[in-house]
Amino acid sequence: MVSYLMLIIFLFCIKNTIAASKSHFKSKPSIDNYFADKGRPLNQRSREYDGNFWMNRGMSDLRRRVKTLEKPIIGRAKNVVFFLGDGMSLATVTAARVHMEQTSGKPFSDGNTSLTFENFPYTGLVRTYCVDKQVADSACSSTAYMTGVKANSGTLGVTGAVQKNDCKASLDSKNQVDSILRWAQMAGKSTGIVTTTRVTHASPAGGYAHSADRSWESSAPGDCLDIAQQLVTRSPGIELDVILGGGRQEFLPKKMNGNREDGRDLIAEWKVHMMKTHQKYDYVRNKTELSNVDLKDVDKLLGLFSMSHMSYTGTKEIEKDEPSLSEMTVAAIEVLQKNENGYVLFVEGGRIDHAHHQNLAHMALSETIAFSRAVNVADTMTNPKNTLIVVTSDHSHTMTINGYPSREDRVVGHVNRGGETYSILSYANGPSAKEHKYEKEPSEYGEKFALYPALVPMSLETHGGEDVAVWARGPWAHLFVGSFEQNVLPLIMSHASCIGPSKGKCSDR
Repeated sequence: MVSYLMLIIFLFCIKNTIAASKSHFKSKPSIDNYFADKGRPLNQRSREYDGNFWMNRGMSDLRRRVKTLEKPIIGRAKNVVFFLGDGMSLATVTAARVHMEQTSGKPFSDGNTSLTFENFPYTGLVRTYCVDKQVADSACSSTAYMTGVKANSGTLGVTGAVQKNDCKASLDSKNQVDSILRWAQMAGKSTGIVTTTRVTHASPAGGYAHSADRSWESSAPGDCLDIAQQLVTRSPGIELDVILGGGRQEFLPKKMNGNREDGRDLIAEWKVHMMKTHQKYDYVRNKTELSNVDLKDVDKLLGLFSMSHMSYTGTKEIEKDEPSLSEMTVAAIEVLQKNENGYVLFVEGGRIDHAHHQNLAHMALSETIAFSRAVNVADTMTNPKNTLIVVTSDHSHTMTINGYPSREDRVVGHVNRGGETYSILSYANGPSAKEHKYEKEPSEYGEKFALYPALVPMSLETHGGEDVAVWARGPWAHLFVGSFEQNVLPLIMSHASCIGPSKGKCSDR
């Protein structure tokens, strides 16, 4: 009887202990709840503490790579879409990815938050120096990635035999080099340029101009033609099927609020040429006019959406008056894809560079994300079996991601470590620098147009000289791997599409 009572007491104690334990563990926060209580959106973060999470994710990525890379596409590229993120350094790509992840509402490590082109199967490194400079400008680099020939800083579409400002040397035909746009036109393909800068700016101009100075956009000395004239009166510019971007001022005379001192209205002259050659054409000046164009009934499209460079992404001008880079890319492909021989399209996200020059790190990341959306548009609209898409940058910048921020710290914000407050992003030089200690309220970091700290005071931040990355998918994309010179880019595109230097050498593919 005593033993029976003792057993009942023992079971009662066990029951109470279990209940107390349940109550204890129920009230104790989980790892997920712990981070959530601290305002950190890391619903999936607790999984990162499990080694199996990383192993499974890594093996999944390995299987995807093996499946993709073991069967490269080696057919002819009917179409080539060449994307340039001007000034899009590797640090810019990394910071933009983190910024996009942190503002997407998705948990860390979901494996899906990447810029579109980062998912392309092939990646390489590109060396960007000029013939005469260790650190490139956008002109010499444009010549390299458009023509296959490296040039001097500040020059466009000419060899290294032409020094900057040497008009006479630039007129010598043996010093002029053709671009991939010209190669495509000679092969019967349609061609186009899309940019958020002036269409006469250095990056797009490398595809159609021969100029000893990138600044000769609306006037040039001696017998040299300015860049705007070359675009609308000479090949390959006049033969471009699509021209979309900014820079209206370079085509209009002073009396029409333009920059031209010769009194010419090159937009009107372009229209006259289109009529004389019996082209189905349209000229548009804003977002609404572009959306109203019947793209199926247009063969030549000119769009100049601002007097100078187009506005930064997310501003009221882009939302109301100016089309986005993605919208321009859609329009360009719609026009160009009607050609049965295919097309070559150059698309530039040019204001990444401008934001960096002003130490506007947050805006540079926003521009990079907008650039990625345009790549996604092209990726969706085209077939990887017949369209090669190449994404790269012309040069780097001096922005770095520094310190030891936690995963939860906003990459566009600031952190406080050991009583010291600093921004995660900063520059080696630029207009935000002070001669002494940099003074700024930490709360201002993260604003879209906030200035980020720089070390050396300069009127504009400079480019950087390290290699940039290239990403590719489509026919012969597997050649864009390893480390190579910038001028090799158009040669690979030529090989993939059997135009230019490779014409007739790959006709059996």
